[in-house]
Amino acid sequence: MSNRYLLEIGTEELPAGFIEGALEQLRNLTDGMLKEKRIGYGTMETYATPRRLTLIIGELQDGQETLEELVRGPAKRIAYDEDENPTKALQGFMRGKNISSEDIHIGEHNGEEYVFGRIVDEGRSTGDILAENMANIIKSIVFPKSMRWGGKNLRFARPIRWLVSILNDEVLPFELEGIVAGNITRGHRFLGSDSIELVSIDEYFDILEDNYVIVDQEKRKEIIRYRSERLAKEKGGNMLLVDGLLDEVANIVEYPTPIIGRIKEEYLRLPRDVIITPMVEQLRFFPVVSDKGRLLSYFITVRNGDENHIDIVRRGNEKVLEARLEDAKFFYYDDIKQKLEDYVEPLHRIVFQEELGTLYDKTIRVGKLAKKAGDFLGVGQKTQDSVSRAAHLSKADLATKMVNEFPELQGKMGMEYARQSEEDEIVSTAIYEQYLPRYAGDDLPTTTAGALLSIADKLDTISGIFAIGIQPTGSQDPHGLRRQALGIINIILDRRWNLNISELIDFALYIYVEHNNLVFDYNSVKEDIMKFIQGRIKNLLMDMGIRYDIVDGVMSTGIRNIYDLKLRADKLNHYLEQEGLADVLFAFNRVITLAKEAPSDEVKRDLLVEKDELELYNIFNAIEEKILDSLNNKAYDEALEQFIALKEPIDNFFDNVMVMVEDEDIRENRLNLLRKISETMLMICDLSKLVK
Repeated sequence: MSNRYLLEIGTEELPAGFIEGALEQLRNLTDGMLKEKRIGYGTMETYATPRRLTLIIGELQDGQETLEELVRGPAKRIAYDEDENPTKALQGFMRGKNISSEDIHIGEHNGEEYVFGRIVDEGRSTGDILAENMANIIKSIVFPKSMRWGGKNLRFARPIRWLVSILNDEVLPFELEGIVAGNITRGHRFLGSDSIELVSIDEYFDILEDNYVIVDQEKRKEIIRYRSERLAKEKGGNMLLVDGLLDEVANIVEYPTPIIGRIKEEYLRLPRDVIITPMVEQLRFFPVVSDKGRLLSYFITVRNGDENHIDIVRRGNEKVLEARLEDAKFFYYDDIKQKLEDYVEPLHRIVFQEELGTLYDKTIRVGKLAKKAGDFLGVGQKTQDSVSRAAHLSKADLATKMVNEFPELQGKMGMEYARQSEEDEIVSTAIYEQYLPRYAGDDLPTTTAGALLSIADKLDTISGIFAIGIQPTGSQDPHGLRRQALGIINIILDRRWNLNISELIDFALYIYVEHNNLVFDYNSVKEDIMKFIQGRIKNLLMDMGIRYDIVDGVMSTGIRNIYDLKLRADKLNHYLEQEGLADVLFAFNRVITLAKEAPSDEVKRDLLVEKDELELYNIFNAIEEKILDSLNNKAYDEALEQFIALKEPIDNFFDNVMVMVEDEDIRENRLNLLRKISETMLMICDLSKLVK
């Protein structure tokens, strides 16, 4: 297993955001194909630059593993005639399976003798399999946006210009829409050769680096990080690593050379985010900060090339940034000529969604919904006042020049302008926190007002979009509803709020009817929203390491209170790690199964005539109040301990008591007893969902 294979897909410059997903698909598709084709391998590595996607497989088997299979044919009685000669039925079977009489033997199936054929597939060479399948793998890579070019019947993120395919230092040709894979690659677009012959896989990385292409994206990231930090240290600062920026920059350069530039002091008087946003979001520059996080008058940009004429490049980047900051300066000082309140009125003319009204309509709905959530939680009047004011001003910054130019600053400028307008600090912070979390792992709101506003804003969007029937389908989620649903869940879990999400959805939909006169099938829409949120909860809990069957078990009892659901799942997940609980689950599953046939949970003591049913009744009665107290206090581990005490009397009951007796009153009474126990247990989890 010493075979190695190299595939390089050479393209026009790929969008940085497409690269990681493409590499993941390339890995998964190739791995799946090799497994399907019975070809083992040791290592699989993927690399990328803006102009290439690379796959290197190590320790490939020489060919497919031999496959032996026994296939049942016709019954013996119709496979041979009276002289033991093969009949047409047997001959057709052998012909269809491409086997001879030597591969035939007789075996038994369901009490009758049948003909069985032994089929041996010794497999094909690895080279043949790769050459046959790599074109289809490339075609199967999906991008957020694809294109066709040159009359080719192929969709890819950018035009494919060349293909390299080498197995053990020999070209392994295949054809893709007129492009024939060979051993010719290309260096840096401006600094390297456009025709580089690869003699061996071993030289791949070095020969490309000689041509100003560093293929390994992790190496490029380390070069950027190390050299940028060194430049920043020389100026007494540190490189500010903004989330995702290093990965993005590494994927837009093939030969990174960090350069430090200067920012004019006059721009440093602007709010921090006003300076950083154009640098990061538009120009992909790294800010430089002091040890205490103060923004310094420097930035770092990364050139896709060497150090030649670096001063010209530096001055050019400084001029580009200066133009952006000059615009930001103008917008900022023009915006603060008015108070934030003055930007509320223009929201009447800005459409949120055609069927859902304007941004002003949204602020009204969000305010009502946030207040209702606060009422459910019993928050104080001061907090409610802050939430109301923050909701009123929540979208005002969307009418400002700054946010119109830099949409990434929504919320941040709302907070800044609120402070400039001398609004309460809680109100100002809540305006920003309404958008948190913006992505997985982002900060969560730190204030109660911000958390309430964030939940209300997200739930209003989810409810409205579902009500007009354009909810997410498949991978399509243009309004980011999955992210917003996860945001709601994470805020509730973080704050440990006992918030009834079902009632809140009811109210959100009611507001759309009351305020927007929206017409929709209420029951159907609510059910769809609940299922949508349920799916997000399920995925999140499993990502937290909770067993899938426990998640199913607790969610089958309802998802009205998300924090309570998480608490029960956590306790059960920990509890079921203990040994010896399989027998307990079996006992309670017997209870749950029969309890479904009970007409009620009313148990008449005088109808309990057997010793073991009376014992079960008495023990349950003795602990029922303790169980309910534990459940009310959310002490689910204590409640589970109480239930464990029922295992032995439940076993005795089923061993010694006949439930389905002829006497209808006694039969129903016994079923009712089981139902009473089952309903209490279901307050924690449906144990029938759990895997032993």
